[in-house]
Amino acid sequence: MSRKVAVFWPGDYRAKPNEWATPQFEEARNRLEAALRKLGREPYCVEGPITRPHEAIERLGPIDDPMIGLFVHWAYAPHTVDGVVGKGNPLLLASNFSGTWPGLVALLNTAASLESVGRHASRIWSDADDWTADSVFMDRLAQWCETGRIDHDTSEIHDQCSVSEQASSTSRTVLEQIRRRRILALMLGDTSMGMINGYFGPRVLAPLGFSEHKVDQAWLIDRVSLIDDHRVDDAFRFVRDRGVTFHWGEPDALDFTEDSTREQLRGYLAVLDLAAEFRADCIGWQYQLGLLNLLPPSDFAEGLLNSHARPEGNGHPLITATEADQGSLVPMELMKRLLEAKGLPGAVMFHDVRWGAKHEGRFLWVLLNSGSCSAFAFNHNVNSLAGVHSYRQPSGYFPVPGGTFAGVSQPGKITWSRAWLDRFGQPVLDVGRGESVTLPNDVRESWWQGTTRQWPFMAADLGCSMETIMAHYMSNHVAVAYGDIFGELIALGHALGFRVRVLSSGLPT
Repeated sequence: MSRKVAVFWPGDYRAKPNEWATPQFEEARNRLEAALRKLGREPYCVEGPITRPHEAIERLGPIDDPMIGLFVHWAYAPHTVDGVVGKGNPLLLASNFSGTWPGLVALLNTAASLESVGRHASRIWSDADDWTADSVFMDRLAQWCETGRIDHDTSEIHDQCSVSEQASSTSRTVLEQIRRRRILALMLGDTSMGMINGYFGPRVLAPLGFSEHKVDQAWLIDRVSLIDDHRVDDAFRFVRDRGVTFHWGEPDALDFTEDSTREQLRGYLAVLDLAAEFRADCIGWQYQLGLLNLLPPSDFAEGLLNSHARPEGNGHPLITATEADQGSLVPMELMKRLLEAKGLPGAVMFHDVRWGAKHEGRFLWVLLNSGSCSAFAFNHNVNSLAGVHSYRQPSGYFPVPGGTFAGVSQPGKITWSRAWLDRFGQPVLDVGRGESVTLPNDVRESWWQGTTRQWPFMAADLGCSMETIMAHYMSNHVAVAYGDIFGELIALGHALGFRVRVLSSGLPT
């Protein structure tokens, strides 16, 4: 392999996040280049950050040397993919494994996006202050420098799992539901923020029992104006009576007011009306970036839609995936139906795999995404919104004031899942079991403050090692439900035509 190695910085579309993360990039680049030089390589830096697809094409496309994309914050997948797709030079995705800016989240999204277009990439990460002193990191980097690939352990990935007859029976019940009336997903736009891996389209969805109906989310600009004020008043009264705590007018959120929440509720009601008009079973909501300067963020509305207790609701969640991510929407809807078929609350939480650390010898992931979490996670009460806190979405990202749907997730056994496309275009369903864990207050606050404090929080053991998630997981997102629907989801996945992977540290049963 060539001794020269190109190092590039995949960036955000937005200027501010790139500006904020510049110190982290320079720090990580110095660590990476020192490690490469120690291995006798000659690193050079590509102009960056790469903030548009054309920049990736123009800056990365002509490079034939081995390349390393260095992820220190959220980056749009096309800012890597579009410059390297169709090429065969060795490609490595590296992350500083920090929760401050979600670099590892971007690495996971970009890796999955590359897989979906058939472009191989290896992965590497370190949280050490000196990467040359991280022996595992250095061994892996040396392997990549010599061979162009890193071979990670696959012992926790299982293609076979026994399923009980009871679980199979429940899955058949849901399968018959889908066969009687296929699932209709209302898509408010396509995936956002460069999530190539989040769009499946009709050719993939149709054999899985899903249809999509696309409605440009720009419709909302008109639709919110049609919502009567009395409906907004009723919805506002509902969320306050059911226990939501609003953090209006706090020092870092002076422009976040009751009116902000009312406008978010107006958006919620507009989407509810669209879902009713098209008799949609679930929703994918693009959210960013198109309406960012025109309407308040959709997080509070998404949280309500995913909750049992919601204005003008029917007592059941209306599954909603933020960023119009079909890789989450599909398993979320399937999980909801399996839960309800077992007589359990059909609440499914949508999260980022944001960061993680060991606590009392056990590795726990911090799961948090700004909006698509159910209130059930915070209170385990289908009739309540207690435990929900609405903070202003950070103004650096969201110019129009609006609140999140946040809280601390309750402890309990969980089933988690993700759907993704392999390089042959075939749908794969990842399934796992784990546990939501209660942390001591000081630990929880430290971890939460080190990520994004305004967003919902879950500390989770995903039932497999951190190494397996970082090396093999094909998404930055994960769908999580309380309760054991592990066998049911595996059986339903097989019946619908997925290739199913079980991620488990032990032999799955």
